[in-house]
Amino acid sequence: MDLNDLLPNGGIEALAGQLGIPPEQARRGAEALLPSVLGGMGNNSAALDTHVDALGGAELAHNVVGGEPTEIARGNALLGGIFGSKDVSREVAGQAAENSGLDPALLKQMLPILAMLVAGHLSSRSGGQQGGLGGILSTVLGGLGGAGTNGGLNGGLNGGLGGMLGSILGGRR
Repeated sequence: MDLNDLLPNGGIEALAGQLGIPPEQARRGAEALLPSVLGGMGNNSAALDTHVDALGGAELAHNVVGGEPTEIARGNALLGGIFGSKDVSREVAGQAAENSGLDPALLKQMLPILAMLVAGHLSSRSGGQQGGLGGILSTVLGGLGGAGTNGGLNGGLNGGLGGMLGSILGGRR
């Protein structure tokens, strides 16, 4: 699965611009954080549609790439629904820092914006599809599951941050 399939057009550039970093750093950070964000979404897929819709659905991504200031509070609320606590978000950022070489503080800032981009983009892609956002997320996670063999995002969810997220969240669904 390609990073461009998970983010809207201009997502990396918007992320870089908001954080004042080069696009390559934003890409590295996104690649390090995405397996955990997607894994967290998958762990909470039953309530994901309702939660994302309540926060704005496809508008979440537009809020990041559009010209208006990004409402980070919506991203933080989304992370609360995905990870359940700020402690998990901090652990995800810390692990991503180890894997990417980026500053954990930068990755903590990146997490809510990235979550908005992903949730909003996947919500817009699900547009009326059977199973909604949970259905499209299953397709995405299925594609990432084999990523280790075909050069996808950091070995997919079978290892790396996906494995770390599984150990942090335990069997939480």
